[in-house]
Amino acid sequence: MPPGPLAPEQRGSERPAWTLLTNHGHVLLAVAESQDARVADIAARVGITPRATLAILKDLEDAAYLTRRRVGRRSHYTVDAHQHFRHPATAAHEVGELLAIFADPSRP
Repeated sequence: MPPGPLAPEQRGSERPAWTLLTNHGHVLLAVAESQDARVADIAARVGITPRATLAILKDLEDAAYLTRRRVGRRSHYTVDAHQHFRHPATAAHEVGELLAIFADPSRP
């Protein structure tokens, strides 16, 4: 029988071969948690390069999952929680439903 999933404290620096959520999903969750996060911070959290993070942010903006506004030299992102999922099997659901699952209950 293969071993079960490892608890966070048991994991090394190895990344699994695949994850249930895509990098796009992880970036969206990171932006929803902190709209003022820097690209480098999002990249570190997701475990991808800043360049890949920028490409994903552009994809999400182009698909209207988030909007970007410039404040000085920084970009601030806002997630549209009412946007529907793209895949036909989940298109009846809004992104906000996913965000609610992963929301930090200690945050207002």
